[in-house]
Amino acid sequence: MPDTQIDFSAPATLRKWPSVNSERVSASLGARTYMIIEGTLDECIRKFMLQPKSQRHLYEIHTVPQTDLVGTILSTDHIVELARLRHFLGN
Repeated sequence: MPDTQIDFSAPATLRKWPSVNSERVSASLGARTYMIIEGTLDECIRKFMLQPKSQRHLYEIHTVPQTDLVGTILSTDHIVELARLRHFLGN
């Protein structure tokens, strides 16, 4: 993994699922994510990390795939891990 590079300046959008009682409304019911912010992967991660932990499962980040570590749609657990990695790398 030392050769793995992640471009935190890549374009990305933070998106949120509609919810009822803090649970995602199913896509099978016609629910779709809506955009919260459009910016860089770094900006989207920062905004995501500001959300209450109890609400984070409603969010995802859409970005261009970069490596096995960064796919097109990043889920909650994946975003948290990228935030830790970003912090570790000093970004």
